[in-house]
Amino acid sequence: MMRILLLGGTGEGRRLAGVLSRHHDVVSSLAGRISAPTLPEGEVRIGGFGGAGGLSSWLREQRISALVDATHPYAQGITANAVVAARAAQVPLLVVHRAPWHPVVGDTWRWADTMDDAYMLADSYRTPVFLTIGRQELRAFEGLPEVVARVIEPPGCSLPSSWHVITQRGPFSVSGERALMERHRIGVVVTKNSGGDQTCAKLVAARQLGIPVVVVRRPALPSGTAAVSSPRAAVQWIDALTRGAE
Repeated sequence: MMRILLLGGTGEGRRLAGVLSRHHDVVSSLAGRISAPTLPEGEVRIGGFGGAGGLSSWLREQRISALVDATHPYAQGITANAVVAARAAQVPLLVVHRAPWHPVVGDTWRWADTMDDAYMLADSYRTPVFLTIGRQELRAFEGLPEVVARVIEPPGCSLPSSWHVITQRGPFSVSGERALMERHRIGVVVTKNSGGDQTCAKLVAARQLGIPVVVVRRPALPSGTAAVSSPRAAVQWIDALTRGAE
């Protein structure tokens, strides 16, 4: 049996916690940014560690055998701290990021490397914008007059009075996304390339309606970081570590 720290908060993290807890001692860590998160099975820790140094100390103190980062693909700061902490504590690290979306025939995608780039692209259309990028990035788009912004929880910051903010958690249906885009006369969608099934309906709806999509590319992982795209592959990685420790 291994003692595993699982940085979660995603569907992949919850699935991994359920599977790994059958054979290992798993602690799931959630950042605490959502007030009522869906909790995984087993032991749960909520809140930060105090940066890479605090996480490294925690790994040593708790005698962690493996660190699995199953946070959101855009949780760049958490992943960077995990890489530094794992190396300092000499703990094996695996990043689990779901496979990204890819455009198909009929899509009109424009790629952006940063939120500032995405803002410039969205502004060039001069039409109502549908923002599906999470609440922490909304301020980058304050200069847009006509915006529908969908977030899981209220933004917690002042936004233009002309904006329409929707608080809603996925999964979403294609028919629902089409109705929303038609009702608000959406001319362009802005999204992160999060991947997965929970929120991909907006891409299908945009394709069907001929609406362009601005897609913010994922941040690159630190060099040399082991990564897989599914909980199944993560379990196989843990199994290999377990056999190596026997």
